[in-house]
Amino acid sequence: MTYENAAYDASAAQRVTSAKIVIAGGFGVGKTTLVGSVSEITPLTTEAIMTSASVGVDDNKDVPGKTTTTVAMDFGRITIDRDLILYLFGTPGQTRFWFMWDELVRGAIGAVVLVDTRRLADCFAAIDFFEHRRLPYLIAVNCFDGQNFHELQDVREALAIPDDIPVISTDARSRESTKQTLITLVEYVLSMRKPRAGAPV
Repeated sequence: MTYENAAYDASAAQRVTSAKIVIAGGFGVGKTTLVGSVSEITPLTTEAIMTSASVGVDDNKDVPGKTTTTVAMDFGRITIDRDLILYLFGTPGQTRFWFMWDELVRGAIGAVVLVDTRRLADCFAAIDFFEHRRLPYLIAVNCFDGQNFHELQDVREALAIPDDIPVISTDARSRESTKQTLITLVEYVLSMRKPRAGAPV
């Protein structure tokens, strides 16, 4: 099953394309916040209260105020235009839940890797995962609470991201900022699918 299938909207007498996008990144980077800020429906979340059982398993020293954690996925939906609907699937950040990633990315057109520059190493696994599966992705530096204000080129170099992959800043709490992040990803995916000049069609 693919989320790129076009569905017919009888009321608008036009074809509506739906696409699946994955939101990934390290533990506590803002994935649930991002999905919730932009979703036009009440987002489905699988947040669970962090208990003493997670001590020594989930490293929250850099996000001490975090009291919940995603144990399966987050889900939301946003209509970008009259003929484009995006379905958002947020991944769990902890390594013990990575076994679910293969199912979550099935049928996706691309991914947003959300980055906290205080914990750059936390996003390496997501980048490697998408590169290995040849799934288009972009890097979105989550700027919040006066944090993460770094030059994007410095972030690109630190993560060894090729020049053709977008590296942008975003605010996971802002609907407009998050929406622009998703639009940038869709535009990037479409640009990759355009036939090159002189290439056989």
